[in-house]
Amino acid sequence: MIYTTRKEIGLKKSDYTIATLASHSSLQILKGAKDEGFATLAIVKRGSERLYKSFNVADEIIVVDDFSELKDLDEQLSERNAILIPHGSFVAACDLDDLKALKTNYFGNRNILTWEADRIQQRKWLGKADLLQPKIFKSPDDIEGPVIVKFFGAAGGKGYFLTHSKEDFERKIAEHAGKEYILQEYVVGTPVYVHFFHSSLTGELEIMGFDKRYESNVDSVGRVAAKEQIELSIETSYTIVGNMGLVVRESLLPMIYAMGERVIAASKEIDGIGLFGPFCLETIITPDLKMYVFEISARIVAGTNPYINGSPYTDLRYDVPMSTGRRIAREIKHAIASDELEKVFQ
Repeated sequence: MIYTTRKEIGLKKSDYTIATLASHSSLQILKGAKDEGFATLAIVKRGSERLYKSFNVADEIIVVDDFSELKDLDEQLSERNAILIPHGSFVAACDLDDLKALKTNYFGNRNILTWEADRIQQRKWLGKADLLQPKIFKSPDDIEGPVIVKFFGAAGGKGYFLTHSKEDFERKIAEHAGKEYILQEYVVGTPVYVHFFHSSLTGELEIMGFDKRYESNVDSVGRVAAKEQIELSIETSYTIVGNMGLVVRESLLPMIYAMGERVIAASKEIDGIGLFGPFCLETIITPDLKMYVFEISARIVAGTNPYINGSPYTDLRYDVPMSTGRRIAREIKHAIASDELEKVFQ
């Protein structure tokens, strides 16, 4: 469904406000919106107001007790011509049906959210795009070799764990009763997260940058000797605590770009509209330079945050610092100017 109802009124950029939940990549989103001349609004959890005021990127702050209250702000935001920019906290904190029912203008295709939140649907999508994926084990009885257990939804890797046998799995899964999960082959290689932007106005695909993630405690466990790891019974965890910028070898770029193109083509088979705006392919690159795609995020990811002043890749294309947050705002600005808002609000 297209949620744009104001195209015929001929509103200008100054008549809109860019809004988002104050979490995840909101500081980048709001800064980018201000750089492109928009008014900005942050929906902030009570107790965090002082922090978000201190960065001076939100012209206005609405305080809530929980982000799930977004649905209660729908009428107010809609009347004020707000444009919601989704990020990982939308998927993690808000009910998908509530997000789909919002009348407030929403950047991106909200129909894709269902595919992002469901790891089985994700695999179908990536399979349509002919991307190499880690093996999935249907049952703990089938486990062979290292396996990572991943839970559904966007929670920054919280709770993920490694296992290697049915017995080990059953011991570790006990504290996660009731959660949906998949048993995914653990591919040994370098994790690389690829940031793309696909314009629904021009049809162009851009590589915005790359990052790697710092996860607790798996990225620090190597500082503990193997003997002590065993003696202390250290269990690895994959909760993301930060992101670091990365430049990949240039010879990989043609393959990576083609992967992004195939993902977009496959997405159009989902609902006829497909994926547009920012998205991320989460990959592992093996020593023989094969790229396994283990997840897709169909919106801006926190791994773009190191590039608030632009990445080495956006430096090649733009003559101003171009973060992914600013690229979103620029797309909206161009849609307003060309009277094509229906192409960016779904």
